Amino acid sequence: MRHPVVVSAALAGLVMLAGCEGQMSDEEVERAVAGVNVIDESNLNDIMLTVGDPDEAVTYFRRSVAQSPDRVDLKRGLAQSLVRARKASEAAAVWNTVANSPEGTAEDRVSLADAYIRSGDWAKAKTELDKVPPTHESFERYKLEAMVADSEEDWKRADSFYETAVGLTTQPAGTLNNWGYSKLSRGDYDGAEQLFGEALTYDPSMFTAKNNLVMARGAQGRYDMPVVDMSQIERAQLLHTLALAAIKQGDVTIGKTLLQEAIDTHPQHFEEAVRAMRALESNVTNG
Repeated sequence: MRHPVVVSAALAGLVMLAGCEGQMSDEEVERAVAGVNVIDESNLNDIMLTVGDPDEAVTYFRRSVAQSPDRVDLKRGLAQSLVRARKASEAAAVWNTVANSPEGTAEDRVSLADAYIRSGDWAKAKTELDKVPPTHESFERYKLEAMVADSEEDWKRADSFYETAVGLTTQPAGTLNNWGYSKLSRGDYDGAEQLFGEALTYDPSMFTAKNNLVMARGAQGRYDMPVVDMSQIERAQLLHTLALAAIKQGDVTIGKTLLQEAIDTHPQHFEEAVRAMRALESNVTNG
C-alpha cells in the first residue's frame, strides 16, 4: 500500500518553503524529507494495524522489521498483525522479544500472555501475567487474569478479576459474556442468565450472548423465549438451541415442539434443525 500523493504534496510544500526563504542546504533538505517520511510511515502503520488486510500487514511489518531491526515499535506492529492474522504462536515469539527488550513495557507482557492464551498455552500465559507489576491495572490484564483463573477452575479469583475488568471498560459486553459462560460451565445457571442479559444491554446484536442466554434458561427448565431483539433467522436458531437444551433435560416432547417451531420459523431450509428432528423421530421409532 502506497501513499505517493501525501508525500508529493508534502514535498511540494517544502519546495515552496525553500523558494520563499532562500536556498536550503543538502543537510536541511535531507532532514525535512526524513520528517515527511516519518509522518507518512506513521499513518501507514496505523492503517495497517486497523483496516489493512491482516496478511498484508504481516508482510509489511516483516519487511519493515528486516529493514530496521532495532525499531521496537515495528516489532509491536508485527506482533499485533500476526494476532490479527490468527498466527498466535508466531505472535507470541515476537511479543516475547519485545516484552524482554530494554524498551519492553508491562502492556507488552500482557500482550504476550494474550498470545499464549490464543495459542492454548495457559501455563506460559499465567507465568507472564505473574510478572506484570500489581500497579499495572488495565482492562486487558484483568480480563486475561480472569480467563486464566477460569482455566484453573479457581472460581473465586475468576469472579473477582471479571468484576474488576468490567469496571475498567466502557464496552464490557464481551467480558460479561465470558463471565456468564464461566458461570454456565460451573452450573450457576441463574447467575449466568443475569450476566448474558447484562451483556446484551451493552451490545444487543451479540448473538453469542443470546444463544448462551437461551442455554442458561433451558438448563433451568425455562423453555419460553427471552425478550431480546432478534431477527427471524436468529429466532429460529435460538429455538433450535432451546430445543436441544430441552431434549438434554429429558423433556423430549417439548424439545420436539421447539424443533418444529424452529423449522417453521426459519425463512430458508433449516438443515440442522431438520437433522435433529429426524434423529429424534428415529430414536422414538426404534425405542
